[in-house]
Amino acid sequence: MSQQVATKKLINEVSNCERECNEGLVAVHPGLSLVDGETVVVRSDAADVTAANKVILISGGGSGHEPGHAGYTGKGMLTASACGSVFASPPPKCIMAAVDAACGQNKNCAVMMIVTNYTGDRLNFGIACERARVKGHQTEMIVVGEDCALDSVDHSAGRRGLAGTMFIHKIAGAMAEQGMGLAEMTSELNKIKSRMGTMGVSLSPCSVPGSGPNFTLQPDEMELGLGVHGEAGVKRIKVLSAKETVRTMMDHMTNPQSSTHIDVSSGDRVALMVNNLGGTSVLELNIVAKEAIEYLERRGVSVERAYCGTYMTSLEMAGVSITVLHIDDRIRAFLDFPTDAPGWKSCYLPPGATVRITPPLVKVQLDDQILSDAGAGKLDAAASALVYKSIKHVCERLVSSEAHLNDLDTQSGDGDCGSTVARGARAILSKLGSAEQPGLPVDCPLTLALRLGQIAEDTMGGSSGALYSLFFTGASQELKTLTADSLAKAVDSGLKALMKYGGAKPGQRTMIDPIDAASKSLSQNSQLSLSEAVKVAAKASEAMAQSTAGMDAQAGRASYVNKELLTKPDPGAVAVAMWMTAIADAL
Repeated sequence: MSQQVATKKLINEVSNCERECNEGLVAVHPGLSLVDGETVVVRSDAADVTAANKVILISGGGSGHEPGHAGYTGKGMLTASACGSVFASPPPKCIMAAVDAACGQNKNCAVMMIVTNYTGDRLNFGIACERARVKGHQTEMIVVGEDCALDSVDHSAGRRGLAGTMFIHKIAGAMAEQGMGLAEMTSELNKIKSRMGTMGVSLSPCSVPGSGPNFTLQPDEMELGLGVHGEAGVKRIKVLSAKETVRTMMDHMTNPQSSTHIDVSSGDRVALMVNNLGGTSVLELNIVAKEAIEYLERRGVSVERAYCGTYMTSLEMAGVSITVLHIDDRIRAFLDFPTDAPGWKSCYLPPGATVRITPPLVKVQLDDQILSDAGAGKLDAAASALVYKSIKHVCERLVSSEAHLNDLDTQSGDGDCGSTVARGARAILSKLGSAEQPGLPVDCPLTLALRLGQIAEDTMGGSSGALYSLFFTGASQELKTLTADSLAKAVDSGLKALMKYGGAKPGQRTMIDPIDAASKSLSQNSQLSLSEAVKVAAKASEAMAQSTAGMDAQAGRASYVNKELLTKPDPGAVAVAMWMTAIADAL
């Protein structure tokens, strides 16, 4: 078996490339600053935004898509941007650092979060959105998904957010700069995003720093409609000329037989964006732009604004995406409104300024007010000991099941479910302490749930960390006052939080299924003792987890996989059943 060779990249250390990328960004653009200890880029004049009571715009996502999203931070666009690891959503802590850096000492800001439609982004920004509300900010979240590649969204996680998101950044920035209110902005942007479509085509793969290419294409192949992380597209075809490629892309985008198409008719007015996916020459981009404009004009469409360049990349992937946005005079004015964000146009240094090699740092004090146990119910010594025993038993079970869960995940994901869950379990074990001197608040269910959620999001990463954080945070709301049915209510509350921000529902082959089964069981067996009720619920969750093998995946990564290849139970669902069973065994 040949060993995969990492691709060549001009970086220093893989583990620090995201931070150093942003250090370079702020070094050449004096209007931007970095938040100390976080991969967050913020406007240096953010205090002026809050002082003027303007809407704060927060966005972000995985690194590797530069200039998106940090490059769109600046006057007339974003106030701050949170950057995750390469192709991974930023954790809630990072997003909250962006909010805190943008809002400063103001405790009642109007905050809009602009999020691309990926599960991890929705979850992590959803957590931050709720936390911002807890801190007193008015907060709304706009989720952008304008991908026209999918023929149907019935059995998928929905339309992916692509380069068209930059149009939303630009329009939202103009709205905010002109003093529009949060409610009006939210209403208008939700309408505007529905008038937009994007389609991509790739000629070569991308590769994460330190790794080899994440997929392969033959020399005579191109892939139509792939995602910005290298997710499979609609189909592979032979390499075509620029004219034929544009026609193929636009025909698919505007095909009324596809549920994700964009309507384009004679007389329409549009803005066009031809975007470099990372490794395409300017010569090719200009040719594609010419062909795209001519295609639309042949159909009687008026291309009133055309943008051609590098807006949202997938590292060094060779290829382009084409975005079409229906506009009117008002939207065109928003697009024309001036901005100094470096990703939208060239950024020139002000007279007399010099390039700063050392980036400015903004100190952000992250508070722990959410973890306060004031007024929360406490357990006696015997019950606290059982909680400690249950946590230890759960973590040990998950660690020992790492290889098994990874194996299950090779069918629907990237084979790391077990490693991700085990990483969180090891982190909890490291903080658990001894039975005599617990390191976690096992006597206070409210604070314990919040602490477990924080550990999950800090150590597990990605969608899994966000999902477990949401579950524990949602569950905590029912644990302040302890009653006989607190556990049942907590599980139900955690389940509702998962469904609200994750988008999945029971029956869609996810971790939701066994949690839903356990929640219903606990509610229906309130007359049993706690230990008996948990045992019955654990059996229900185990049976439901195994039954996911026969379900159609309609959420998460598995929804993009051919269902004929999904023959084993969902690994996330199996992990839930494992920890439910471990709790039952401990009791």
